[in-house]
Amino acid sequence: MSLENKYNLKSPGVKRLMREARELAEPTEEYFAHPLEDNLFEWHFTVRGPPNTEFEGGFYHGRILLPSQYPMQPPNIILLTPNGRFEVNKKICLSISGHHPESWQPSWSIRTALLALIAFMPTPAAGTIGSLDYTAEERQILAKKSRNWQCEICGKISENLSSSQAKSTLNLTQEEASLIQQIALKAEEDANRKEQCVAEKKDGVAVVHEENNMRQRVVINQSTESINEPAANVFVESEVSLNRNTIDQIFNVVMWAIIFVIVLLVGRRFFFLE
Repeated sequence: MSLENKYNLKSPGVKRLMREARELAEPTEEYFAHPLEDNLFEWHFTVRGPPNTEFEGGFYHGRILLPSQYPMQPPNIILLTPNGRFEVNKKICLSISGHHPESWQPSWSIRTALLALIAFMPTPAAGTIGSLDYTAEERQILAKKSRNWQCEICGKISENLSSSQAKSTLNLTQEEASLIQQIALKAEEDANRKEQCVAEKKDGVAVVHEENNMRQRVVINQSTESINEPAANVFVESEVSLNRNTIDQIFNVVMWAIIFVIVLLVGRRFFFLE
């Protein structure tokens, strides 16, 4: 069953994807994307590694998962080819992906997402979701291996792009050029923010240690006070108990003395009567 017969052509999302499929039907030197035969909302794509970077000469294949509300909501992008910049089989975090719906614009397209992905590859990972911090040498090795990588659906990915030797021209629109510039700036800001966070963490260790030491001092002092306080109470109670015992002893002596005197007097009285 063809895609035209499977989907409601009156749906804005379907109409948009059909138009984009026609526009991207011919592969370029930089990218190629097409929907699956049985699913208009899942696309496979191949992009060429950006020149003058550790990805140069590499071919990178992946999936684009489009929501039913596209183009009002952004797609999710998944890389399948090992590349050293993004984790494979995991939705990556880009300003034009599903991780950032707040920055998505309906005027952007699958082509825009592919251009943004190419521009984003050489940028610092900055700890974003799905990012990797491989060395340049490791990425170059993966770029060479990617030339022979094959997709179960699309075949050998290096054959998906145009092999024209003419100088590449992307023919970017003003909006796409502005987007790519924003991505580069955002990546630089994220990298700087990450370095700042690392520095703050290093400084924060001393602060935490100092706070912990202060807390330990307070705990120790409180513990000492709590130990001394019961001891003092024991001494006071002991002193009070001693005083009470002394009074009791004196009272007993006096009572016995009084009893002795009374007995003595009574005895003398009976003696004189006799």
